[in-house]
Amino acid sequence: MNSQDVILGMLMKRPLSGYEIKQLFEDIFSYFYSSSYGTIYPMLHRMEKEELITKENVLQEGKPNKNVFTITDKGKGQFNAYLHSPVETDAIKSDFLMRLYFGQFVDNDVVIQWLNKAQGQTQKQLDELSKKYAIYKDDMHPAHMICIEIGIKEYRAKLETIQEGLVRLEQL
Repeated sequence: MNSQDVILGMLMKRPLSGYEIKQLFEDIFSYFYSSSYGTIYPMLHRMEKEELITKENVLQEGKPNKNVFTITDKGKGQFNAYLHSPVETDAIKSDFLMRLYFGQFVDNDVVIQWLNKAQGQTQKQLDELSKKYAIYKDDMHPAHMICIEIGIKEYRAKLETIQEGLVRLEQL
């Protein structure tokens, strides 16, 4: 999976402006895919050159013009090929988990600080995802719902594990 696959998937539903694509990356997709702002527009330009998408310049009154991107038949074929390719193994890249793994080399107070910070961040992520789920779930396809429910349950499990770890460390 790469940014191209994600963008093509977004465009399968409807044409989108670059800004709308960026917003989706920052909103719901940020929970399970990371892409930087700097990669979106170059990727759109490359995809247009490869004829996977088309770009239409839409005039707006009182606002700057916007570019709206639409998936082409070639792009739909590319996205279909992605969907039917083998599912990649999830890769976890976490500075928090790496530091926690090496926590034996710092005082327990430092590890407790890391856990408390992670607990707050995770609770915030859980609250935000749960709120979005409550707002959008009536319009979601069952596959969307499963995806978001997995995210919610992962955050809950992480919170539970952090809490258990805090109890263990504070008993030392």
